[in-house]
Amino acid sequence: MAMRVVVLGAGFGGLELCTLLSEALGSAVDATLIDKSDAFVFGYSKLDVMFGRTTLPAVRLPYERFNKEGVRFRRELVVAIDPAARRVTTNAGTYEADVLVIALGADYDFDATPGLATAGDEFYTEAGADRLRAKLPDFAGGRAIVGVSAAPYKCPPAPSECALLLHDYLTARGLRKRCEITMVLPLPSPVPPSPETSKAIEQAFAERDIKFVPSHRVASLDPGRRVAVLDDGNELGYDLYFGVPKHRAPKVVLESGIAVDGWVPVDPRTLETKSPGVYAIGDIANTGTPKAGVFAEGAARAVAASIVARVRSGEAGKYAGAGSCYIEFGAGRIGRVDVDFFSGPKPTGTYHEPTIALRAEKDRFGSSRRARWFGL
Repeated sequence: MAMRVVVLGAGFGGLELCTLLSEALGSAVDATLIDKSDAFVFGYSKLDVMFGRTTLPAVRLPYERFNKEGVRFRRELVVAIDPAARRVTTNAGTYEADVLVIALGADYDFDATPGLATAGDEFYTEAGADRLRAKLPDFAGGRAIVGVSAAPYKCPPAPSECALLLHDYLTARGLRKRCEITMVLPLPSPVPPSPETSKAIEQAFAERDIKFVPSHRVASLDPGRRVAVLDDGNELGYDLYFGVPKHRAPKVVLESGIAVDGWVPVDPRTLETKSPGVYAIGDIANTGTPKAGVFAEGAARAVAASIVARVRSGEAGKYAGAGSCYIEFGAGRIGRVDVDFFSGPKPTGTYHEPTIALRAEKDRFGSSRRARWFGL
């Protein structure tokens, strides 16, 4: 009898895990991949949408194109998870698993930042990026804030990329001298594991007259006065707001009892939870690594190896805790930071200066996964 694997969430982790299981086991695995959406979108594509480089329909990759032997995709909403029984209930039925993998990612808590849902814009959802795409052409000048409400958040360099690309966008429209750009970040630096990368980003801010406010978060927005209130009570006026909402685990995960302090604790090297046969990967898991697609992918490789080992009596996989993130610096140039969290006594990051060649490398990163997962 084929091993029953149920994977919740079809992001980087879920897609790569199911692809690896199909490649290694074929019909020897009975995998079900469940997601409430009908399409996948690379996180970095939202910046391209927001600044008018592309459209949302153009970057949505339909799950109906995800066809792998031994795997079936179900577009359903997960309504209950029983980790002890490895049982999942959706709006369409119930699934029993030999191995359950929770890869539902992080949801957004807009209410945690009063005013954000009604007074500010955010660019972390597809709809939010699309709304800003429609709003930006009408912006004729003023004060722009890129504001982060809390840490941790997905793709740590993304707010910095937003500020730098906004500079380029306003410069191209001849509006930059009529605008102020401020970025508020709860972290002490843009990329804490890599001081060299953080220094380069902060230097880019200085060169472009972007004000950087580190170690503070946006606590609320006052729509009447058009101000962002920081956690220390200071206020910043704005005419255009680019928000990063507070992240949290999906409600169904919190209700399952498997989360602690908002996220799912796991063995950082095996991704196993406290419940036997239950793993958590990607943004939902508290591994000590960033909430970013490439790290979810690495976790998927480790869990896939462990599942294959159970079928073939091999060696379990180990999560390397390393990955590379591309960073948009503007002017067509992209930098890269290679971060390693587990090899040494503390996390390290190796910085690669922005070049046009790294843009081609980032494009290959995306195209290789489109082809691997969706045949596109």
